[in-house]
Amino acid sequence: MISLIIPCYNEEESIPYFIKEINKVIDLMKKEKFELIFVDDGSKDKTLEILEKLADEDKKVKYISFSRNFGKEAAMLAGLKNSKGDYVAVMDVDLQDPPTMLIDMYNGIKEGYDCVGLRRTTRVGEPKVRSFFATCYYKLINKISTTDIVDGARDFRLMTRQMVDSILELEENNRYSKGIFSWVGYKTKWLEYKNVERVAGSTKWSFMKLFKYSIDSIVAFSTFPLILPVTVLPFLLILKSGVIPIIDPTAPDDISTPAFHLKLVAEFLAHIETLSPP
Repeated sequence: MISLIIPCYNEEESIPYFIKEINKVIDLMKKEKFELIFVDDGSKDKTLEILEKLADEDKKVKYISFSRNFGKEAAMLAGLKNSKGDYVAVMDVDLQDPPTMLIDMYNGIKEGYDCVGLRRTTRVGEPKVRSFFATCYYKLINKISTTDIVDGARDFRLMTRQMVDSILELEENNRYSKGIFSWVGYKTKWLEYKNVERVAGSTKWSFMKLFKYSIDSIVAFSTFPLILPVTVLPFLLILKSGVIPIIDPTAPDDISTPAFHLKLVAEFLAHIETLSPP
């Protein structure tokens, strides 16, 4: 059986399109059984109402409903924990993850791979500023992290049950699934495709949300934050002794104190969780 994990947040417009397209793929893969696990991430529109109706009409459709918006990472984790398939895929409901690619992913698994993921080669339709920062992010994270984060990789991927079980053994609080998928290892094949714009609705990822998400990933998958306070200390001393008093004479006089540096370290340590082999 193949389990599909589909996080949803205010996606009442996209769900009907998704159901239509995924059923076409399911019809082409008649030898495999499917379960569709939708995770309603505290939607404020009619997403939950639509999912309830779908579950009543189709026994392969299941849903999980959060009490509030916890974020996509929490939704993916909930779906993985409740999946029962021999193979498990995570995909978006807005059709930016083309359902037809599931066929090629499945064939890749049958070739002996533990994971077959999707990697976009273009960012057509995406704001240029966001594309620029995304490119910079991937260059940075791969320089400071020992975990390979593939540029353009989507969360959309098909995994074996063994790989999913390994992922679930990692009890992360601030999760960055792309990093975790890579960190656990396993033989992975990448399929390339051109960017597809969402079929309906609007993105829920603002620039600031993406920025915070990237910071969380850097903290989780590199030791860079631990050395940052040391590297910025000379700069802080210069600011304290010469620049800040001129710009703002009333500024607090604590930026070079041990207490201040301890605050910086503590801020990073609050997010750092050491990964140990499962």
